[in-house]
Amino acid sequence: MHAPLAPYAACDSNSRGRQYPEPPPTYRNEHQRDRDRVIHSAAFRRLEYKTQVFVNHEGDMFRTRLTHSIEVAQIARTIARALQLNEDLAEAIAVAHDLGHTPFGHAGQRALNDCMRPYGGFEHNLQSLRVVDVLEEKYAEFDGLNLTFETREGILKRCPRGKAEILGELGRRFLSGGQPTLEAQLTNLADEIAYNNHDIDDGLRAGLLTREQLLQVPIFRQHCESVVARHPSVSQRRLAYETVRSMIGAQVTDLVETSRERLLAAAPASIERVRENASPLIAFSDAMRSGLKELKEFLMTNLYRHYRVMRMSTKADRVVRELFAAFMGDPRLLPAGTQSTAIGSGEEAARAQVIADYIAGMTDRYAIAEYGRIFTPGVLT
Repeated sequence: MHAPLAPYAACDSNSRGRQYPEPPPTYRNEHQRDRDRVIHSAAFRRLEYKTQVFVNHEGDMFRTRLTHSIEVAQIARTIARALQLNEDLAEAIAVAHDLGHTPFGHAGQRALNDCMRPYGGFEHNLQSLRVVDVLEEKYAEFDGLNLTFETREGILKRCPRGKAEILGELGRRFLSGGQPTLEAQLTNLADEIAYNNHDIDDGLRAGLLTREQLLQVPIFRQHCESVVARHPSVSQRRLAYETVRSMIGAQVTDLVETSRERLLAAAPASIERVRENASPLIAFSDAMRSGLKELKEFLMTNLYRHYRVMRMSTKADRVVRELFAAFMGDPRLLPAGTQSTAIGSGEEAARAQVIADYIAGMTDRYAIAEYGRIFTPGVLT
């Protein structure tokens, strides 16, 4: 049996509701409904073929945006339950947070942002919000998924001031310095726990990282040596898994215990007091934050800038940029429905947004195929 929610947790009674009022769900709470709507969305299904680090065709054993989102949801629910927070809201934010990611991961985002710079730029958090607010087409009475304010707030981890000014209440905290719900705060850090540790696992599996390299990182070395001490004859594959498992457990425990202390000290009486706080109340300890900083720096140098990853990133950059330029130059190259929207959009900036939506919605393999259809002689379908 779950403990009752803390007074500062998000729940139906303190929700700021939906953009379009709807009758309450019968057998679910409002944030369970949000989660279910995201899981049934087309954008969520497409995450199966969108990159985490490795491009989709490189192998079926690596993380995708879909498996990453599920892993974030699992970690977020654990943390939320331990802190007596709303785990359904945490899960809804987790499964929705990457819906706006481009194909080819961060390389795709950088390329599309450069293409969209004359029109206000591109940022995947804002695109995730656009997906759930506008782009999903499922319901007769509204565009998007009509999610609750709290889920939408959690999706939007960062936002430039100019964009925040046009988002009304949703953008206010980026202008005034307030905080989102505790559920949003913990899901943001659950995302960090998931991708740092699982990128280690994928990097080892791909042969881009070695255990000897990782032993230079104190947080990895500590947990690896602990596993070896308990299981001296463990295989290399199991050693990698057990080390990553141990690291995740330690980070979750540190986050829960540190956050519990911060909540006791701040003693917010309600969710509104949480929003008014000057800094996040969900946090790692200083020691853990320092260890994770070293790990991130290692991954940046040795994994994300590995020559094999950089080669694929260069190809991805070219695919996104050339598709964008081709569609802007001649919108008639777009598929029928998107073509009519782009041509009928009027201003150049509006047309660019339609094209950015189309490209951002592509999976890795669809983007590669579309590139071939447009630029490769003999490929006509």
